[in-house]
Amino acid sequence: MSPDVLGWLQAAPLSVVMIGFLLAPIVMIVIVSFWGATEFSIYPDFQLDNYAFLFGSEVTYRVFFATFKYAAITWALTLAIGFTVAYFLAFHVRSQTMQIALFLLCTIPFWTSNIIRMISWIPFLGRNGIANSTLIDWGLIDEPLEWLLYSDFSVILAFVHLYTLFMVVPIFNTMMRIDGSLLEAARDNGASGFQTLRHVILPLTKPGIMIGTIFVVTLVMGDFITVRFMSGSQRANVGRLISNDISLLQYPSAAATAVILLLTVLMVIGILLRFVNIRKEL
Repeated sequence: MSPDVLGWLQAAPLSVVMIGFLLAPIVMIVIVSFWGATEFSIYPDFQLDNYAFLFGSEVTYRVFFATFKYAAITWALTLAIGFTVAYFLAFHVRSQTMQIALFLLCTIPFWTSNIIRMISWIPFLGRNGIANSTLIDWGLIDEPLEWLLYSDFSVILAFVHLYTLFMVVPIFNTMMRIDGSLLEAARDNGASGFQTLRHVILPLTKPGIMIGTIFVVTLVMGDFITVRFMSGSQRANVGRLISNDISLLQYPSAAATAVILLLTVLMVIGILLRFVNIRKEL
């Protein structure tokens, strides 16, 4: 048996799984997005009404803007936190045992359900919660802060809490691959700590940053449960829009929105991949 045929046979089982569980559902969503719907049923058809309604509605643009806003702010905060944590673990913790211990410590909260970790913020940020009670006791405020919960602030806080690890892990893995002799060479040539960070560490960490960015941005743009709970159903993103259509049995409309969201995410990933060739860098 030739190597080419053997290679195809080895890849066949995984290909069948990918086609059956990834490609086929996406194709079905695209097909349903062109179907029609009444108040109580859907019917096969080829029409552009769902897309015309989407692009003709001002709500769609507001919801997509809110989705991009959540993704951008969450990305910036998770990048700042994730890079700092990864830098500390990679370059300031000398013992490998301690590195592993601290890294596992970072992952322990993620062993529980996302919903549980998200909802845990509600009693902390509520009007009579721990945060407001503490600030009042310290004399920093006279009355509870209403914007701590059921606002954009609480939504973004939950996003950062839920997805920071997805930024820490790829950046940390990339930093651990940096040859220590490069850092020594930079110091021997008189580079300051900031110059070493900017001209050596940061360029070599770009693949990890891009991988983390893809994880965080795609997860935030597709998330809807966090927005629902942490905003008290007062805010919406694209995922929430799809969820509402499904609850109303408007599957064609939900499918059309999902297709637009998928294309948007793919465009964002395509733009990000133009900044760095991840396959070449890794």
